[in-house]
Amino acid sequence: MTWHRLSPKMLAVHPVQEAVRFLPVLVGVLFIGSKGQGHIWSLAGLGLAIAAGLLRWFTTTYRITPTHVLLRRGLLRRQEMSVPRDRVRSVDLTAHPMQRLLGLSRVVIGTGRSDRTNEGLTLDALDRLDAARLREELLKRSTVDTVDAATARTGAAIATLSPAWIRFGPFTLSGFATIGVVVGSLANLVNESHLEPDQFGLLRSMIGWLDAMGVATAVAVLAVIAVIVVAVLSAIAYVLAFWNFRLTRGDGTLRVTRGLLTTRSTTIELRRLRGTEISEPLLLRAAGGARCLAITTGLRVGRGAEHGGSVLLPPAPLAEARRVAGEVIGDHDPTTAPLARHGRRARLRRHVRAFAFATVVTGVLLLLWWLAGWSAWQWQVALALFPIGALLAEDRYRNLGHAFIGGRLVFRSGSVLRRRHILASEGVIGWTVRRSFFQRRAGLVTLTATTAAGRQHYSTMDIPATEAITLAEAATPGVLTPFLRSRPGSAARATEAR
Repeated sequence: MTWHRLSPKMLAVHPVQEAVRFLPVLVGVLFIGSKGQGHIWSLAGLGLAIAAGLLRWFTTTYRITPTHVLLRRGLLRRQEMSVPRDRVRSVDLTAHPMQRLLGLSRVVIGTGRSDRTNEGLTLDALDRLDAARLREELLKRSTVDTVDAATARTGAAIATLSPAWIRFGPFTLSGFATIGVVVGSLANLVNESHLEPDQFGLLRSMIGWLDAMGVATAVAVLAVIAVIVVAVLSAIAYVLAFWNFRLTRGDGTLRVTRGLLTTRSTTIELRRLRGTEISEPLLLRAAGGARCLAITTGLRVGRGAEHGGSVLLPPAPLAEARRVAGEVIGDHDPTTAPLARHGRRARLRRHVRAFAFATVVTGVLLLLWWLAGWSAWQWQVALALFPIGALLAEDRYRNLGHAFIGGRLVFRSGSVLRRRHILASEGVIGWTVRRSFFQRRAGLVTLTATTAAGRQHYSTMDIPATEAITLAEAATPGVLTPFLRSRPGSAARATEAR
């Protein structure tokens, strides 16, 4: 098998990417060197950036063998990477605007690791048709026998983006990240250019306008502006990330395509799928929306819905998220079935913790007011923590529940971020039963199912000990039996199950 280079079209892309990356430095050099030899230094810096981009193409080669995917790159620091083909779990195709213009796709080959730092093996970039053929070749396996008839249908569209869903964009608050990126870039540019903020007339006028207001009025105006800007940017980010979203079922696979400027195509093997997650952040839940994510092996987690490869549905109506989750796992009951509550002791624990937190914060501020002369309004405002904490505690309890339906574990928890995890019992590889000092006194435990997929552990908190054992035994009969012992006059006691 011969070694191949990336697409020669990247000779046009890499220099532009490097130039954009060094743009703040180049602008700074240009401003500093407006007198003397500054232009020479700026051109030298641009030349080095272009040379680095060209060098990347000449020093990167890859090879596909019947057993491995091999990648070599680097000149001074030579790297050689090898991925066994039977370890390939996913193949993502992405393309930013310039790559789309040139008909290129960036290929990311995911392995069995699902941590935040593992990027897999990246080929940046190949011709679009070559990338598509490579994806089909790497994922070509006899998967039909591993899925049932319901999942063997080919080309079936499960979900497509509705323009009406854009209304959920402002409730994702992704605009905060956009503001952070923009502010950071501008600050870096100003710093590298040695510019002073008061040199900008518009900024100087805004500062003067705010100074003319009272403090309370200025804060209120800035808050309103911030809310509007975040909402608008969040809606724009939603469109950029999820435009043309489409979830389809292939021959033993799920395929997600999305993106307006930068397109992305993710393929998930159904035999790697272990379940789904319905996620409802507080603001999105208040708007009646939710996300749907895949619990599967080989995809990175913790990167957010806009960047993670496990997105099965962007923020959309809750009913749609439940429908998609049910379609993916082939059973709608776990997505809507009522869950078993954890009892009054679990409710009491949540209220006690909320009350204790409010008491400590208010007490500390009260002491500082009494002893150090702090303002009285601070501890008076802190009194609001008592009713707010009580509401959150009650909401956390009402959202707490568990069930075992159709061979699947269902855990739900959270208030600020409510999640319903649906996990196939065959994906559970072990159990952990934890009990704190206060949980032991209340007869409660935290039951955690360990798995190779997703976050690798899913827990239900403050569940009665006997119910925890019953649930674990129903999902994985016999796994906990060696770790149980009976006490006269009491229920079986669980120790850590591994």
